[in-house]
Amino acid sequence: MQLLDRSFDHSTAATAAAPAGEELRRSVERFLQHEARLLDERRFSDWLGLWTEQGRYWVPRFHGQANPFEQISLFWEDRMLREVRVRRLENERNWSQQPPTRSTRLLGSIAIEGVDAAGLLIVRSSLHMTEWRRELRHLCGTVFHKLEATPDGGWQIQLKRVDLVNCDDTFANLEVFI
Repeated sequence: MQLLDRSFDHSTAATAAAPAGEELRRSVERFLQHEARLLDERRFSDWLGLWTEQGRYWVPRFHGQANPFEQISLFWEDRMLREVRVRRLENERNWSQQPPTRSTRLLGSIAIEGVDAAGLLIVRSSLHMTEWRRELRHLCGTVFHKLEATPDGGWQIQLKRVDLVNCDDTFANLEVFI
């Protein structure tokens, strides 16, 4: 099973400096803003297209959690699990999305940290997400993206790790992607 594949590089530590340049920074910022907009507009199927085939979505359950294998995570999803969740979120008969969750994301402090051993770009940002479904909730944290360059000059997500400030809190259902 892919989720248990311990060879998947889930680290977010850079092993080398990233190429410098204003165009690279702007390209990454546009990509992250586009991802946030797709999620806020509930365009989840389009959001799925931003991922590599092997991409993982990870929200650790504990501060400083070293990996998704030794401790439980709030989310550790591969392509199949992301697609299942999108189908559930988009199903008009899904009682837990009546009314649908609405959200808005504020991104900041976007910084290119470097590249990993495979040459993937590691980007760190801050996130403040407000969501509403019967009551208002705020989620804040640090987000790490590992991005793979595409032939057309764009990006795809190999890893998205969201370190919530209050990851060890007791949460009501976390249904939409953070």
